[in-house]
Amino acid sequence: MKQFALWLASTAPSVFIQEHNAWAFPAIQSIHIVGIALVMGSVLMIDLRILGLAWTDQTLQQTTNRFGPWLSGSLWLLLVTGLLMVVGEPVRELVSFSFWLKMALVAIGALVAVAFQRTLRRQAPQRGETIAHQPAIKVLAVVTFAVWICVIFLGRLIAYDHVWGSWSPAPRL
Repeated sequence: MKQFALWLASTAPSVFIQEHNAWAFPAIQSIHIVGIALVMGSVLMIDLRILGLAWTDQTLQQTTNRFGPWLSGSLWLLLVTGLLMVVGEPVRELVSFSFWLKMALVAIGALVAVAFQRTLRRQAPQRGETIAHQPAIKVLAVVTFAVWICVIFLGRLIAYDHVWGSWSPAPRL
């Protein structure tokens, strides 16, 4: 992976981001952080509805229809800005235990969101309410939110990957 990261660091897009690091990387990171906020907000709103703590005057389907597009759009935004950050600093990102653990959790969070939205679309509206009252779905809502919290912490830990000790291939500072 390190050889690939070194090769990627020498490509034109990577060199451009590196040469304009005073503004390019902070701009990409800022947009990425806005995307994370949108994901967290969307997941929180849907989870609060599942837990019966908000929007109880709406069906689960209505709540998902309201916040689902924000969740989907922000996941696409995270994909684009995340790829740009990897291109901009490939060695830092790709040779990091925190990065790979974060990517695994992002994949889990995204798959759960997509599966949940598809399941709700296939169900009749009244069945969606039955789903929302199942204890397993309530637990899944809490776990999903916790997964996204971990994604945030792991994203921050990429810069401090040495805390993982021997698990991290990143060089010690």
